[in-house]
Amino acid sequence: MDLEQILRDTRTVAIVGASANPARASHEVWTYLKSVSDYEVYLVNPTVSEVDGTPVYPSLAELPVVPDLVDVFRRREHLPAVLEETIAVGAKVLWLQLGLRDEQVARDGAAAGLQVVMDRCLKVDHARLLG
Repeated sequence: MDLEQILRDTRTVAIVGASANPARASHEVWTYLKSVSDYEVYLVNPTVSEVDGTPVYPSLAELPVVPDLVDVFRRREHLPAVLEETIAVGAKVLWLQLGLRDEQVARDGAAAGLQVVMDRCLKVDHARLLG
């Protein structure tokens, strides 16, 4: 899997599990992407309505666009549901952040035509490959 190609082909990113807490990794990745990348970044979390003035959407289905890449900050038990949502909206890439790995989700995602990246930090890889 060519991470650099995935990052170059990506135009829109949805961060699932976005947090308003600046100490959380999802907040750090969002802040980084909006400041240094050309990506349109959308935040998704049903329990938060906005982060620093940016609207947060309750689900992928409610985004105004189809995200190219879905960056996931959720506990492992939530990954199958996030995968279903990712497939349903027509995204191309499911990116599981550092520490997230689920072989069944990866197989199911690949079978549905998704590129699945596991246990990688989008911020770190973007900085390393495109920074």
